[in-house]
Amino acid sequence: MTDAAAPDPLPDHVPAGGWRDDPDLLRLAAVLGGDGEARVVGGAVRDRLLELAVKDVDIATAHRPQAVIERLKAAGIKAIPTGIAHGTVTGILPRGPVEITTLRHDVTTDGRRATVAFASDWREDAARRDFTMNALYADPSTGALHDYFGGRADLALGRVRFIGDAATRIDEDHLRILRYFRFLARFGVADAATEDYAACVAKAPTLMALSRERIADEMLKLLGTADPVPALRLMVEGGIFTSIIPEITGDGPNRVAALIARETAMGEAPDGLLRLVALLPEDGAVAERVAARLKLSNKARARIGAALGEAVTGDARALAYRLGHRGALDRIALGRAFDPQEAPMLAAWTAPRLPVSGGDLIARGMTAGPQVAQALRALEEEWIAAGYPAREETLALADSLPGLTRAGDGN
Repeated sequence: MTDAAAPDPLPDHVPAGGWRDDPDLLRLAAVLGGDGEARVVGGAVRDRLLELAVKDVDIATAHRPQAVIERLKAAGIKAIPTGIAHGTVTGILPRGPVEITTLRHDVTTDGRRATVAFASDWREDAARRDFTMNALYADPSTGALHDYFGGRADLALGRVRFIGDAATRIDEDHLRILRYFRFLARFGVADAATEDYAACVAKAPTLMALSRERIADEMLKLLGTADPVPALRLMVEGGIFTSIIPEITGDGPNRVAALIARETAMGEAPDGLLRLVALLPEDGAVAERVAARLKLSNKARARIGAALGEAVTGDARALAYRLGHRGALDRIALGRAFDPQEAPMLAAWTAPRLPVSGGDLIARGMTAGPQVAQALRALEEEWIAAGYPAREETLALADSLPGLTRAGDGN
């Protein structure tokens, strides 16, 4: 399933709108040379053809990095040599940063990184990219499309196709296996009969050579697409996860599909991390082990722990009081608590604070010590069950606690 239906056929030029009408970007292109020496490339071209929102704009240029820096500085545009060894200079525009990269070709690759050399041929630069739909170039001012490997036709058909020999492309960068399924989830039609899928299946063990961080980043992007389920089913069937996340089984995509249905009912946006939780067996220990292996952040791991923690008694508000809004919504989305229809109520509810302190209990006759904290916890449970009453009613609840020798007035 795609994020957006591709028009058929796609236009043979990039339509007006978006970055095509950005005066700052057009000025940058003119500074780099308005005679074909600079072209917008990759996702910005692909997404604009589909009339999707474009987040980042990348430019390819025939100029060497130092020449790019000199041209930008002469025009008063701040230039940052962010990846100078690989030919990338970042120009700072009012719209945000724009990466400008000199045409390149690969000299050596080891499956994780490439050594590149600068080139002067546009087709040679296109040939080093991963998929045909990502090897599209466009003139910033006219929108004229430069398509060297049939990417426009593939995009229209929802066909994710490696440039050249798929196995060779994967050997250059093993992450392209996961990228294949991410682009399949976003733009493509799941098809187990293609040579590209067969190459990914055959090369899946090479994913073990990648850093856990790169795997995690790509997995979360894949899971964050509108509907990754068809791609996930192909991944499970082809044993793609076996060498990196063997805990994922055939039931995983079904749980993700159920989660997506609940997300929709709740009005929640796609959430890659929560979908990763759904993809795994419902076992906190398993999820923690996978999170540690993928080197997820402490914040992400705490969220996973809350989502899969022990059951909480009470209504949806009690769940939100104990876990916070995000924790409560995560459990509802995962089907571990309440109905998705409870979600809108939680969004409008602000959790109150217990209106009684340990000092109040001591003032009412309780002896200072550890028992005060224990009594407060017990009082809090009664207060939640009573519907979060105000201070006076809560003090009345406190008077029935063990350890109080008299009932005070709370002053």
